[in-house]
Amino acid sequence: MSPLKITTRDATTGPVWEISGALDYTTAPELLARLTTLALRPGRRLVLDLTGMDFCDSSGISALIAARNHAHAQQADVALAAVPAHTLRVLRIVGLDQIFPLYPDSATAAR
Repeated sequence: MSPLKITTRDATTGPVWEISGALDYTTAPELLARLTTLALRPGRRLVLDLTGMDFCDSSGISALIAARNHAHAQQADVALAAVPAHTLRVLRIVGLDQIFPLYPDSATAAR
């Protein structure tokens, strides 16, 4: 597994975080720490681009839920883009595919 890397960029709808590597019990705290510094304006969208994410455990799923809760607390939205098949399967099993807007890529999610 690769170490977690989070690259940020801005889109017209809000920030895009490109997440690569493993999002697991050892790296999820890094994502959570970044969330505490993220200020979103109402109506904006945080896009989590998971193209390069090669592993996600239950701690990673919890971090994604925390991102959603953080965005909603600021009256903003969150979307997942390019979710890897193994993570998409888990999201579907637990019903989170009904909670998160899912997009094929970050460009589509940031429209």
